[in-house]
Amino acid sequence: MAIDGKVVAITGASSGIGEATALLLAQRGAKLVLGARNPDGLEEVAARLSATGGDAIAKVTDVSCREDLTEFVALAAETYGQLDVLVSNAGIMPVSPFDEHCVDDWEAMVDVNLKGVLFGIAAALPVFRRQGFGHFVNTASTAAFRVTPGQSVYAGTKMAVRAISEGLRQEAGENPARPLRTHRAETPRSEPSKRKSDVLGMDSLSLLDGECPDEDS
Repeated sequence: MAIDGKVVAITGASSGIGEATALLLAQRGAKLVLGARNPDGLEEVAARLSATGGDAIAKVTDVSCREDLTEFVALAAETYGQLDVLVSNAGIMPVSPFDEHCVDDWEAMVDVNLKGVLFGIAAALPVFRRQGFGHFVNTASTAAFRVTPGQSVYAGTKMAVRAISEGLRQEAGENPARPLRTHRAETPRSEPSKRKSDVLGMDSLSLLDGECPDEDS
């Protein structure tokens, strides 16, 4: 998939994987819509992109709030006339054993890691259907495949993201004219990667024209 000129909306874009994804895609000519709860970090990333000639706008967005994600997706479509990719990357990972009874943390992980992905699908899927194209990238984790002590609830949310992504592929892929394709690759580390698959990896579902890139592209 050619990146130049594509409109990509990224949640959790103020740091970490979201920031690295934004920086790399900006270098490749994408038009970016950045969302995060941290207004200072968000504006800093947007300013860095603009200073280097990138095309980016930012909106403070709490993915645990359905209305925020609806407005976030609408902003992308209204500003650029379309939305090509939604990267649901926002996530939190408070670690604790069950005996510590950190119920507030459990609830927060469900709200951000799981509901945030669902609210993103609810907001973007109708847009993609109207357009006839679109691409979901849902950030999972190695925890989507393996549980370790203290990370049980986090792993549960990420396993759910993986299951929801597969279910979305099966259901939305019924359109024979625009079949969804799935693609998995490594999660980016601390530095922006030069490999496209490192950014477009995790669980991704595509309604875009053409083939999804393979893991070595």
